[in-house]
Amino acid sequence: MTESRATYYSLDIECSGPVPAIYDMISLGVVVVAPDDQGKLQTGESLYLELAPQGPKVDPGAMKVNGLDIERLRREGLPRRDALIQLAEWVRTTTRPGTKPVFVGHNAPFDWSFVAWCYAAEELPNPFGYKALDTKALAAGRLHLHWFDTGKENLDTILGIPPEDLTLKHRADYDAMYQAQILIRLLER
Repeated sequence: MTESRATYYSLDIECSGPVPAIYDMISLGVVVVAPDDQGKLQTGESLYLELAPQGPKVDPGAMKVNGLDIERLRREGLPRRDALIQLAEWVRTTTRPGTKPVFVGHNAPFDWSFVAWCYAAEELPNPFGYKALDTKALAAGRLHLHWFDTGKENLDTILGIPPEDLTLKHRADYDAMYQAQILIRLLER
Protein backbone atom coordinates (compact mmCIF):
# COMPACT_ATOMS: atom_id res chain seq x y z
CA MET A 1 0.00 0.00 0.00
CA THR A 2 1.40 3.40 -0.91
CA GLU A 3 1.04 6.51 1.21
CA SER A 4 -0.48 9.26 -0.90
CA ARG A 5 0.33 12.01 1.60
CA ALA A 6 4.11 11.59 1.31
CA THR A 7 6.87 12.05 -1.18
CA TYR A 8 9.71 9.95 0.17
CA TYR A 9 13.34 10.99 -0.13
CA SER A 10 15.83 8.17 0.30
CA LEU A 11 18.87 10.06 1.50
CA ASP A 12 22.41 9.02 2.37
CA ILE A 13 25.37 11.10 3.44
CA GLU A 14 29.07 10.53 3.75
CA CYS A 15 31.01 12.42 6.36
CA SER A 16 34.49 13.12 7.65
CA GLY A 17 33.76 11.62 11.08
CA PRO A 18 31.12 10.22 13.43
CA VAL A 19 29.19 13.30 14.64
CA PRO A 20 28.05 16.64 13.22
CA ALA A 21 29.62 19.96 14.24
CA ILE A 22 33.04 18.42 14.89
CA TYR A 23 33.04 16.60 11.54
CA ASP A 24 31.46 17.46 8.21
CA MET A 25 28.86 16.09 5.87
CA ILE A 26 30.96 15.91 2.70
CA SER A 27 28.59 14.25 0.24
CA LEU A 28 24.87 13.72 -0.04
CA GLY A 29 22.84 11.52 -2.35
CA VAL A 30 19.05 11.57 -2.48
CA VAL A 31 16.43 9.78 -4.59
CA VAL A 32 12.70 10.51 -4.85
CA VAL A 33 10.40 7.54 -4.11
CA ALA A 34 6.76 8.07 -5.05
CA PRO A 35 3.84 6.18 -6.56
CA ASP A 36 3.48 6.05 -10.33
CA ASP A 37 0.12 6.52 -12.11
CA GLN A 38 -0.92 2.98 -11.07
CA GLY A 39 0.02 3.59 -7.42
CA LYS A 40 3.18 1.45 -7.50
CA LEU A 41 6.17 2.96 -5.69
CA GLN A 42 9.03 3.85 -8.02
CA THR A 43 12.31 5.68 -7.79
CA GLY A 44 12.46 9.01 -9.54
CA GLU A 45 14.79 11.95 -9.80
CA SER A 46 18.05 11.98 -7.90
CA LEU A 47 20.56 14.53 -6.68
CA TYR A 48 24.20 14.19 -5.68
CA LEU A 49 26.21 16.93 -3.99
CA GLU A 50 29.76 17.11 -2.68
CA LEU A 51 30.44 19.69 0.01
CA ALA A 52 33.59 21.52 1.03
CA PRO A 53 34.58 20.52 4.57
CA GLN A 54 34.83 23.29 7.13
CA GLY A 55 34.91 21.50 10.50
CA PRO A 56 37.92 21.25 12.74
CA LYS A 57 38.53 17.51 12.44
CA VAL A 58 38.87 14.72 9.89
CA ASP A 59 38.74 11.08 10.96
CA PRO A 60 41.06 9.02 8.70
CA GLY A 61 38.88 5.94 9.30
CA ALA A 62 35.77 7.73 8.01
CA MET A 63 37.67 8.95 4.96
CA LYS A 64 38.89 5.42 4.26
CA VAL A 65 35.27 4.21 4.33
CA ASN A 66 33.89 6.85 1.98
CA GLY A 67 36.93 6.99 -0.32
CA LEU A 68 36.58 10.72 -0.96
CA ASP A 69 39.59 13.00 -1.26
CA ILE A 70 39.33 15.61 1.48
CA GLU A 71 41.79 17.96 -0.24
CA ARG A 72 39.83 17.80 -3.51
CA LEU A 73 36.64 18.56 -1.58
CA ARG A 74 38.30 21.57 0.06
CA ARG A 75 39.08 22.91 -3.41
CA GLU A 76 36.03 21.79 -5.39
CA GLY A 77 33.20 21.03 -2.96
CA LEU A 78 30.17 23.26 -2.70
CA PRO A 79 30.02 25.65 0.23
CA ARG A 80 27.70 24.06 2.80
CA ARG A 81 25.12 26.86 2.63
CA ASP A 82 24.93 26.65 -1.18
CA ALA A 83 24.49 22.87 -1.05
CA LEU A 84 21.71 23.14 1.52
CA ILE A 85 19.87 25.77 -0.49
CA GLN A 86 20.20 23.61 -3.60
CA LEU A 87 18.86 20.56 -1.72
CA ALA A 88 15.91 22.50 -0.26
CA GLU A 89 14.97 23.91 -3.67
CA TRP A 90 15.28 20.47 -5.28
CA VAL A 91 13.03 18.96 -2.59
CA ARG A 92 10.52 21.79 -3.08
CA THR A 93 10.33 21.23 -6.83
CA THR A 94 10.23 17.41 -6.69
CA THR A 95 7.67 17.02 -3.89
CA ARG A 96 4.40 15.91 -5.45
CA PRO A 97 1.51 18.36 -5.04
CA GLY A 98 -0.59 17.65 -1.96
CA THR A 99 2.20 15.69 -0.23
CA LYS A 100 4.94 16.44 2.27
CA PRO A 101 8.59 15.44 1.95
CA VAL A 102 9.67 12.57 4.18
CA PHE A 103 13.36 11.99 4.93
CA VAL A 104 14.20 8.27 4.71
CA GLY A 105 17.48 6.69 5.69
CA HIS A 106 18.94 3.32 6.52
CA ASN A 107 19.96 4.24 10.03
CA ALA A 108 18.21 7.56 9.57
CA PRO A 109 19.24 8.96 12.98
CA PHE A 110 22.84 9.16 11.75
CA ASP A 111 22.20 10.74 8.34
CA TRP A 112 19.38 12.99 9.55
CA SER A 113 21.55 14.35 12.39
CA PHE A 114 24.12 15.67 9.91
CA VAL A 115 21.50 17.16 7.58
CA ALA A 116 19.52 18.73 10.43
CA TRP A 117 22.63 20.10 12.11
CA CYS A 118 23.85 21.68 8.88
CA TYR A 119 20.52 23.41 8.28
CA ALA A 120 20.49 24.68 11.88
CA ALA A 121 24.11 25.87 11.65
CA GLU A 122 23.28 27.83 8.49
CA GLU A 123 20.03 29.13 10.02
CA LEU A 124 18.03 27.68 7.14
CA PRO A 125 14.75 25.76 7.40
CA ASN A 126 15.20 21.99 7.07
CA PRO A 127 12.91 20.89 4.18
CA PHE A 128 12.29 17.60 6.02
CA GLY A 129 11.47 19.09 9.39
CA TYR A 130 12.41 17.37 12.62
CA LYS A 131 11.54 13.77 11.77
CA ALA A 132 12.78 10.93 9.62
CA LEU A 133 11.72 7.43 8.62
CA ASP A 134 14.32 4.80 9.46
CA THR A 135 14.27 1.73 7.21
CA LYS A 136 16.16 -0.31 9.82
CA ALA A 137 13.34 0.28 12.32
CA LEU A 138 10.73 -0.24 9.61
CA ALA A 139 12.37 -3.56 8.68
CA ALA A 140 12.49 -4.67 12.31
CA GLY A 141 8.74 -4.07 12.61
CA ARG A 142 7.55 -5.25 9.20
CA LEU A 143 9.76 -8.32 9.06
CA HIS A 144 9.79 -9.17 12.79
CA LEU A 145 13.58 -8.98 12.90
CA HIS A 146 15.91 -8.11 15.72
CA TRP A 147 17.52 -4.69 15.24
CA PHE A 148 20.92 -6.32 14.69
CA ASP A 149 19.49 -8.32 11.76
CA THR A 150 18.32 -5.26 9.81
CA GLY A 151 21.57 -4.65 7.93
CA LYS A 152 21.50 -4.35 4.16
CA GLU A 153 23.47 -7.58 3.82
CA ASN A 154 20.58 -9.43 5.45
CA LEU A 155 17.70 -7.47 3.94
CA ASP A 156 18.82 -8.08 0.35
CA THR A 157 18.06 -11.80 0.70
CA ILE A 158 14.84 -11.33 2.66
CA LEU A 159 13.48 -8.65 0.31
CA GLY A 160 14.71 -10.23 -2.92
CA ILE A 161 16.92 -7.41 -4.10
CA PRO A 162 20.42 -7.82 -5.54
CA PRO A 163 23.28 -7.59 -3.06
CA GLU A 164 25.04 -4.25 -2.77
CA ASP A 165 27.78 -3.55 -5.28
CA LEU A 166 30.73 -3.33 -2.89
CA THR A 167 32.67 -1.22 -5.40
CA LEU A 168 29.99 1.50 -5.08
CA LYS A 169 29.01 1.07 -1.41
CA HIS A 170 29.57 4.21 0.66
CA ARG A 171 29.05 6.49 -2.30
CA ALA A 172 26.09 8.58 -1.18
CA ASP A 173 24.18 8.50 -4.49
CA TYR A 174 24.53 4.73 -4.84
CA ASP A 175 23.59 4.11 -1.21
CA ALA A 176 20.53 6.38 -1.51
CA MET A 177 19.34 4.42 -4.56
CA TYR A 178 19.95 1.08 -2.89
CA GLN A 179 18.13 2.21 0.24
CA ALA A 180 15.23 3.36 -1.95
CA GLN A 181 14.83 -0.26 -3.11
CA ILE A 182 14.71 -1.40 0.52
CA LEU A 183 12.06 1.23 1.30
CA ILE A 184 9.91 0.23 -1.68
CA ARG A 185 10.02 -3.47 -0.76
CA LEU A 186 9.21 -2.74 2.88
CA LEU A 187 6.29 -0.47 2.03
CA GLU A 188 4.92 -3.01 -0.46
CA ARG A 189 4.54 -5.60 2.34
